[in-house]
Amino acid sequence: MTTFLIIFVLVLVAIAIWQMTKILELSKLKTEDSQVANDKDNRYNGYLLFAFLIFIYGITIFSFYKYSKVLLPEAASEHGGEYDYLMLVSFIIIFFVQTITQALLHYFGYKYKGEKGKKALFFADNDRLEFIWTIIPVIVLAGLILWGLYTWTSIMDINDEDDPLIVELYAQQFNWTARYGGADNVLGGSNVRMIDIDRANVLGLDEADPNASDDIIVKELHLPVGRKVNFKMRSQDVLHSAYMPHFRAQMNCVPGMTTEFSFTPTITTAEMRLNPDVVDKVKRTNKIRAERAANGKDNTDPWEFDYILLCNKICGKSHYNMQMKIIVESQEEYEAWIKGQQTFSQTMASME
Repeated sequence: MTTFLIIFVLVLVAIAIWQMTKILELSKLKTEDSQVANDKDNRYNGYLLFAFLIFIYGITIFSFYKYSKVLLPEAASEHGGEYDYLMLVSFIIIFFVQTITQALLHYFGYKYKGEKGKKALFFADNDRLEFIWTIIPVIVLAGLILWGLYTWTSIMDINDEDDPLIVELYAQQFNWTARYGGADNVLGGSNVRMIDIDRANVLGLDEADPNASDDIIVKELHLPVGRKVNFKMRSQDVLHSAYMPHFRAQMNCVPGMTTEFSFTPTITTAEMRLNPDVVDKVKRTNKIRAERAANGKDNTDPWEFDYILLCNKICGKSHYNMQMKIIVESQEEYEAWIKGQQTFSQTMASME
């Protein structure tokens, strides 16, 4: 809030100075029309163009230097590497084109600035130039789009050929619930109309469906490393979006339908905690929290890295708090954890 007020005051001061400048200009008696640019004005504008060009490049370099540390670490899924590479190539092309075009724009704005008695030379049309500056972007963009479509198709290759783990992600304001298929790795039928909070049937599972009896409902997502996971996603109320940034995975959760996404985790939680970028981020975060603790502020407990499932749609007033912890571990650790969970039939029996 303090930062916002400072910025607001600075903006008001800038507006006041600008208004005072206009008043001073109007108060001066001039025989010439001040609204018509002269050679001096054009020369100043040319210099300002170069100054603004330097500012653009300077703020870009500063942003890369200052804020690259807040980027995500390496992708923790099989498809994540290709996703990041596509993003990198796109950014390189964008920044290359931006650098060249902005330099030319500001240079020609200065070189061909208005001068008294100088008439501008221009082409009414030039088919060759128009073809060149049209066909080059078409080729580049078409290549990126085709590459993107191919990448998206490979990412969305959801099938059961690799014996994937089947997991349902159930979204509701403002929390996540995960459901595993149990020993048979098959999810039982469900419907929101079957939800019975009093009997702990929080996901509306069909109690008459034998496939539902061994389903396991949890509030913490565990995934075995190296095994493909097929996610089935539902929403109870509004549009949510299951976003797992470290796995480069996101899919909308739409009321009334089931959406799907699939990926294979490649880095365990323990291994990612040793990643230099993650270690640096944890140190920086805990330094801030220590400073907050010294000032008696809340939210000062030391932070340890964990994968996380977020909602990436603004779904209501507590949207920011809609998240679930994800633990990627070895197959043996996963099996030991899943054996310690209650099945749906066991939960229902305990409520009777």
